[in-house]
Amino acid sequence: MPTVGRLRYLEARPEGRSRPSGTLLLLHAFPLSARMWEGQLALSETGWRVIAPQLRGMGGENRDPSAASMDDYAADVIDLLDGLHVEDAVIGGLSMGGYVTFALFRIAPRYFRGMVLADTRPQADTPEDREGRQRMLSLVRDRGMPEVASEVLPNLLAQDTIRGRPDCVSHVRDLIEENSASAVEGALRAMMTRQDSTPLLTSIHCPTLIVVGEHDTVTPPSAARDMLRAVGGSELAVVPKAGHLSNLEQPKAFNEALSQFLAYRV
Repeated sequence: MPTVGRLRYLEARPEGRSRPSGTLLLLHAFPLSARMWEGQLALSETGWRVIAPQLRGMGGENRDPSAASMDDYAADVIDLLDGLHVEDAVIGGLSMGGYVTFALFRIAPRYFRGMVLADTRPQADTPEDREGRQRMLSLVRDRGMPEVASEVLPNLLAQDTIRGRPDCVSHVRDLIEENSASAVEGALRAMMTRQDSTPLLTSIHCPTLIVVGEHDTVTPPSAARDMLRAVGGSELAVVPKAGHLSNLEQPKAFNEALSQFLAYRV
């Protein structure tokens, strides 16, 4: 992976074009890495430059300290965009990547040509959520990443995926286990302390696509429909037979929704 500032990143450019239609930047979920977007690099075939940053410390990297907040992650992304001379982009993320997207929009909305909010929510953690994060912190310290993977996998994937897609389950487990404990602890603390982004929703005026897995139990379709009502002019795509990691479970349907959005809305 090439590196700009703190971040390494995956990139795919459209072939045969001197200038792409635009830049699509995708931010990964917790506790995964930029590699979760490998299936979306094919969107470069539609004429878009696709960039997937590896958030600070994730993916087994140990050269940088963990982030202290969502704003830290967002600042790293701004440095990446500036370093790549990207003045505006369609920026989006899945789950925690959505939290970073909200933080980036709060800090620097001028970078947004469009927005993608996939399997995410604007609300801050509830007290019960924070208790769960604390338990996860203890699990990371005491048992390590294999136990973390076993703990979170049932919530990340639809039951049909778990039963019928052993390749997908194995891939997600690998992505989780390659992360360092310190990076995961940093991400947990950043999620626990993130701001409530609900007030931002009515100020989002760029084209916005909201995506959710049909069987997502972490950020369910009802939460996606709440965002749809709050973000003026936004559109919703429900990915059939997918759970929380809709892009990994059903990449063809996810990519079709995204390509249609890029072609006709942005």
